[in-house]
Amino acid sequence: QVQLVESGGGLVQAGGSLRLSCAASGRTFSNYMMGWFRQAPGKEREFVARISRSGDNTYVTDSVKGRFTIARDNAKNTVYLQMNSLKPEDTAVYYCAAAPRSYYSVLSRDYDYWGQGTQVTVSS
Repeated sequence: QVQLVESGGGLVQAGGSLRLSCAASGRTFSNYMMGWFRQAPGKEREFVARISRSGDNTYVTDSVKGRFTIARDNAKNTVYLQMNSLKPEDTAVYYCAAAPRSYYSVLSRDYDYWGQGTQVTVSS
């Protein structure tokens, strides 16, 4: 089992920045690919970013490319999502997730463990 706890969400004006953190406990953190997903009201959960187990390979979805960055610190068992130039359409609950996979994935079904989510609200 892996327990995940997100933090860092909040209310920010358009153009502002937030950094989300996700602290993991339980199994060996470096054995898991990590991802960030988000779900806006009335919409399905969507992929945002993922990072490889070692942190040397990252991928973000097109809608946040150039604005969001994913990173991890395996010594601290933590994954981060740096969000810059935020837009109102980024408003959502953001979830981190862990996948014990050797391949990269943007599919939520490949992630076995999920945090409880943190709310991000961007005002215009």
